[in-house]
This record gives sequence, C-alpha cells and structure tokens, in this order.
Amino acid sequence: MDKEQQHSRGIYLLPNLFTTAGLFAGFYAIVAGIRGEFEVAAAAIFIAMIMDGLDGRIARMTNTQSAFGAEYDSLADMVSFGLAPALVIFQWSLFDMGKFGWMVAFIYAACAALRLARFNTQIGIIDKRFFQGLPSPAAAATLAGWVWVGANNDFDPSTMAIISLPLTLACGLLMVSTVRYHSFKELDLKGKVPFIVMLVLVLIFALVAIDPPIVLFTIFAVYALSGPVFTLRKLRQHRSERNPNQSDT
Repeated sequence: MDKEQQHSRGIYLLPNLFTTAGLFAGFYAIVAGIRGEFEVAAAAIFIAMIMDGLDGRIARMTNTQSAFGAEYDSLADMVSFGLAPALVIFQWSLFDMGKFGWMVAFIYAACAALRLARFNTQIGIIDKRFFQGLPSPAAAATLAGWVWVGANNDFDPSTMAIISLPLTLACGLLMVSTVRYHSFKELDLKGKVPFIVMLVLVLIFALVAIDPPIVLFTIFAVYALSGPVFTLRKLRQHRSERNPNQSDT
C-alpha cells in the first residue's frame, strides 16, 4: 500500500520544469546548428547551462529532490552538453574534415555520456568541493563559446578547424580524465557576503555585456585549463613532501 501511494504521488513540477527548459534549449541549439544559425545555437547552449544550474539548486531549496529528477536531469544534460555542442561545432567547423571530423565530434559526445554516468555513480562518495574531470556544462560552454566567437567575427570555419579539432578532442578527454576541478559548491548563496563580492559580480556582468562571446569563451577556457594546472601543482607538492632533500640538491 505504501509503495502504491509513493508511485501515485507523481513528480515535482518546479525543478523538472527548469530541467525541461534546459532540454528544450539544448534541442533548439541542435536545430539552430543544422540551420546554420551558429550564434543562436551557442547562446541556446549557454541558456541550457543556466537552466541546469537552477534546477538542482531549486530542488534543494524547496526540498523537492527525487530519483526521477536526478535521472531526468542526467538525460537532459546528455542532450544539452553532449550532443548539442558536438553537433554544433561539427556543423560549423568540422564538417569539411569528413569522417575524421565527425569521429572527433562523436568522441566528445561519448566522453560526455561517460562523464555523466561516472558522476551518477560517485554521488555521495567523492569530495563535493571538487569535480573529477571537466564538468560537461563547462566543456559544452567552452565549445559553444568558441563557435560563438568564430561566428560573431566571421572567421572562416574551415581554417578554424585547426583550433576546433584539438579543442573538441581536449574537452572530451578532460571530461573523462581524473583531473580535479573546483566545484564551488562550498559557496553559501543563502548567507551574507561582503560588499566587495557584489561589486565583483557587477563588474563581471559588465564585462560579459561588452563582448559576450569572447568573455564567456575566455572564462570557460581558463576554467578548463585550471584543472590540469591545479593537478600538476598538487603532484609537485606531493613529490616535494615525499623527497624534501631532493628539492635542495
């Protein structure tokens, strides 16, 4: 009887509404990419990223977390941050490379699926302060930002394949790597913050407004690079701690 009542409760509307909005934005990015509207496609991926950031927070704030919501969010992420950026960058820059181009796009999409599957199995196990591997929304934002920069400045897509190809492959491999990235989940959004924090946020919004494609691409490209840099620094620290005398010689 309890199980029947549990199944009859249905699903929580509010967080899943934001998940659906993110899924819609990701799907629309694919449609826009097929149409050749690459600036719109890139912007849609960023909108999907915002929706993805909101649905989980709203679920936690309203105490409406559910197993259904977690699974639905993961499937929506695969569309918005796996398939959408892979297809958009393929249509924009990798199309003329033939089989090699779509294979690299497929590798990115497959890595996104593997990244999401691994994340789901590690919930509650790993340190919440860090992500293992580049988060799929950040990887998607890096590719979308690059497409947006190229389309906005009328770069030749075929020439830009020199950058698009290794960038797509690197983002895919970083997603399935063991490189650690800051999750920023320790930030307390409910608590009070110093006035300087609000000033910094205003400056960030102003910078983004000046040139959204370049600023957004720069932010997420720097974040993508921060993981390997952070990991290398940690490895050097461990080596110096194990061999303190070796650093003096």
